[in-house]
Amino acid sequence: MLGIAAAVLFFVAFLLNAAHIATNDVLSSTNFMLIGLTALALHLAGLGGTRPARGWGRRRR
Repeated sequence: MLGIAAAVLFFVAFLLNAAHIATNDVLSSTNFMLIGLTALALHLAGLGGTRPARGWGRRRR
C-alpha cells in the first residue's frame, strides 16, 4: 500500500515540477518527492504490507 502511495506522491511532484506551479513552501514538488521517498523506503522495509514479514514473529509448533 505504501508503494502505491509513493507512486502517487511522485506523480504529483512531477506534475507540480513540469507545470511550474508556484505553491507555498509546504506543498512544493521537493516536499512531495521527499514524502514519496519516505513512503517507498517504508514499503521496502516491510511496513504497510497486507501480511506480516516472515521471521519477525514467534514460531508456532
